[in-house]
Amino acid sequence: MAFALIAITRNGALLGQKVRDGLGSCDLFVSRRYAGQAGQQKQLFDPPELKPLVTRLWQEYDGLIFIMASGIVVRTIAGLLESKATDPAVVVMDDAGRFAISLLSGHLGGANDLAERCAFISGSRAVITTATDSNDLPSFDLLAKEQGWVIDDLGSVKTLNRLLLDNEEIAVVDPSGTTRCWCRGRGRLTFHDTITAAMASQAAGYLFVTNRHLPPQTRPDNLLILRPHNLVLGIGCNRGTPLEEIDAFVSGHLKRIFLSIKSVRCIATAAAKSDEPGLVAFADHLGVPLVCYESAELNSVAAPSAPSEHAFKAIGAVGVAEPAALLASHGGTLLLKKVKSDNVTLAVAELSLS
Repeated sequence: MAFALIAITRNGALLGQKVRDGLGSCDLFVSRRYAGQAGQQKQLFDPPELKPLVTRLWQEYDGLIFIMASGIVVRTIAGLLESKATDPAVVVMDDAGRFAISLLSGHLGGANDLAERCAFISGSRAVITTATDSNDLPSFDLLAKEQGWVIDDLGSVKTLNRLLLDNEEIAVVDPSGTTRCWCRGRGRLTFHDTITAAMASQAAGYLFVTNRHLPPQTRPDNLLILRPHNLVLGIGCNRGTPLEEIDAFVSGHLKRIFLSIKSVRCIATAAAKSDEPGLVAFADHLGVPLVCYESAELNSVAAPSAPSEHAFKAIGAVGVAEPAALLASHGGTLLLKKVKSDNVTLAVAELSLS
């Protein structure tokens, strides 16, 4: 992660050097009048330029560390705030080096962790005010961040955190067992093997770690869904098939078998399709990598469907969708055997639990 450290006082410039050197991946911005106290590696700005400087850095860095009064920081960043899902981490330190305050984006942005690091480097005290941390309770948004899971509805995190603080029961379904280990007995959580069993518990809230699509009418109140990236789409297509056609075909079949597209880890295909514009665009659209395999690799996999004459004539592979999905899922389970339209073939595999 890349951090920017901004200091506007003499002591702040001196402290900024120390914190910057301790963090490593950090750029130091110092008021020009204290250039002599900031060492060699720094960027200078004039005091009236503080707000435009912060506006620029807001988009370029994962976290901002301000060595100045918290009131200055609040007034400077107020107009930049958008969402806890996208705002960078903000940490404020006083120029005497006594406190490192996690001000914004404590969990998803990583400000709590950044404040702890700044405190360790400078010998100051970290100030963490998020309620779950203050009460030694698990934070589900932090769990999602650490595991690389997608939060289905960010607003539900706030609801479940409130239930945790109120000591209400939360029923958890996580086949991987990750949530149980991560929470370590903190909070009034009960763990269930199935969604049906969890809903029968009549808990106050629910946490499901799943790649399943749950229709709105089947969802209980106070539900947080975390999406693991454990689905692989094996896709083959004819030359020139557009993004829109691939998207519609894939989305339709995922809905039919109740799988969430948010859990897609990658798209797997033949090496001959590595530069196929529609397929490349679809991977970009989902924000996932396109993994490609040579025909010999595809032919080494025992897939359930009959060999494809069309694929063999075109690229020398007996199939694309199924073997590619199985390869990319490292021998996972086929949840959807090959289905095809005039231009697209699709298979879906699930990674094995580890």
